[in-house]
Amino acid sequence: MDNPNTPDTVVQTVVDTNSIGALARVRRHRLLQICGVSALGLVASVLVARGVALTIFSAGLLSLVLAFLLAYKHKSQASSFVLLSSMSAMLFALALVGAGLFDIAIIGYPCLLIFAAILGGVGLFSTLLTLTIVQCSVLVWLNLGGYVTPSTPKVSWEHLIFVQVIFIITGFSVYVLVRDIKQLMNSLQSENEKVQLSRAQIQHLAHHDPLTQLPNRLHGELLFQHLLEQSKTNNTQLAMLFLDLDNFKPVNDALGHVAGDVLLEELAQRLGDHLGERQHLIRFGGDEFLVLTPCAGDCENNDALQAFVNSLLLECAKEFELLQNRVVISSSIGIAVAPKDGEHFKELCRKADIAMYQAKSDGRNTYRYYSTEQDELSEERFKLLQKLRSAVSANAFELYYQPIVDLNSQQPLVVEALLRWPQPDGGMIGPDIFIPLAETAGVINTLGSWVLEQACLFCAEQRLSGLSDLRVAVNISALQFNDGLLQSHVERALQRANLPPEALEIELTESLFLNESSGIVAQLTALTDLGITIAIDDFGSGYSNLAYLRRFNASTLKIDRSFIHPLTSDDNDVPLVQAMITMASSLGMNTIAEGIEDEATRQMLLNMGCNLGQGYHWSKPLSATDITVQLKSLT
Repeated sequence: MDNPNTPDTVVQTVVDTNSIGALARVRRHRLLQICGVSALGLVASVLVARGVALTIFSAGLLSLVLAFLLAYKHKSQASSFVLLSSMSAMLFALALVGAGLFDIAIIGYPCLLIFAAILGGVGLFSTLLTLTIVQCSVLVWLNLGGYVTPSTPKVSWEHLIFVQVIFIITGFSVYVLVRDIKQLMNSLQSENEKVQLSRAQIQHLAHHDPLTQLPNRLHGELLFQHLLEQSKTNNTQLAMLFLDLDNFKPVNDALGHVAGDVLLEELAQRLGDHLGERQHLIRFGGDEFLVLTPCAGDCENNDALQAFVNSLLLECAKEFELLQNRVVISSSIGIAVAPKDGEHFKELCRKADIAMYQAKSDGRNTYRYYSTEQDELSEERFKLLQKLRSAVSANAFELYYQPIVDLNSQQPLVVEALLRWPQPDGGMIGPDIFIPLAETAGVINTLGSWVLEQACLFCAEQRLSGLSDLRVAVNISALQFNDGLLQSHVERALQRANLPPEALEIELTESLFLNESSGIVAQLTALTDLGITIAIDDFGSGYSNLAYLRRFNASTLKIDRSFIHPLTSDDNDVPLVQAMITMASSLGMNTIAEGIEDEATRQMLLNMGCNLGQGYHWSKPLSATDITVQLKSLT
């Protein structure tokens, strides 16, 4: 099935939209011209007409003025209807009081048909043609039936003026129609040339990396298939080198992404200049590159291949000058060989990637061949990792929201943003699976920033729609504190959404307490100084150290659902939950009970002194659209 969002389809849609708009403007312009020229002709006719003809011409002139005004006010459809219907009625009336089917007014009908062709489509033209046939038939019927007696006037100078008016208007219409057809053909030719150029540019962008101009992953797969077929024909093998830069992230963090981009561009140029005729360099993504090179015999014992790989390592290790800074990096290379290790591009990428990580584990700035012993990661995990990286780049995630309500009034005060990963088959990958993977893959900061921005935008929309005091809670990974940029990400998200800081609550897990870094404490202090509140999530399920509640400036304690579920069926957890609520209250903290699913549990927690609750008793996590409706029903 064709994808409706392919580049060619998008280009064609834009062209079609522009053409439709241009056609509408041309038709309006032509409508004004036809109304103006026809009105001038009727003015001339009115000046020489007598009797009932004067009345008919005057009525037609007034109708033309009305059609002109409608067209001027961009009501082209109504103007076309008034113009054609009034002119048709005028011609019919002139023929009816004149010589019937032999009246000179009849020659005005072809002019109207030309008008219809210029101003409308097939429907308008067919309608007017049918009306013309009907009117002529009625004239004949009236004359033959004796209901109307044709009156053949004597030829006069007035009749010459009437005929000339019709000829002038008809000639003008034909001229305009032919000129529009020529202009349309020229325009179509010009648009076609633009489309062909755009398609060529989009085709290039679709197959090349915009930064380095190297073939991208999509084009790389095509190159791989072509080289593999050549290798089979020549009875050789094809080596895939998966090259990943060591310590590239510190360059970006210290010098900025502009410097990182310059490094990647220069590295691509260096490696490209080092390749032979049948070798290809591909930008796989980020700081990862692929090199495809044929090799003869046993690749693992091929001296030429090993010398080539070592030369790539040396090129990567050469000094770079970035923004007046001298930078030295290195690279690690994993090698997989086709067809020995596989014949599918993605399969070979996975195995070369595993070998590359083995090279990193063995000290970096080296290379390793793929072997089955290295394949500790399952293929499913690898595929999920690749999908995750692509999903993060494409923002292919969705935020669900679950309300946190006041246990007494049961009014929603906060919504917790919960990240989900929708799949093409309609399924959903939960955060317990992809969040740890995102943390190990190094994309948690990008993903976390996106969550912050989307959650703040959603909360701002809800506050504008009537929930003026609604707040939003966002979970933060401990790794998001590592680069020291969390505060700037939060401030940017708030500024973009025009959301006050007090409307945002950050939820932290107890695992963060294990990190006693002063940097984390300083960042949390800076956030609370802005007005943002801190909540401790899943309290009681992990490293529960009461001494840290104050140190981390927490204002809210969320009691883990494992303590809440059995409250109404098992009394053993009641004293523990009561102790948590009492302790939090003594520290001036609010408490949120997670996992409330029935009224009895809500009432019990309310009696214990718990402030807030969250759970299926009010709502399960819902999409932004659905939670908007649910919030309105709860208020």
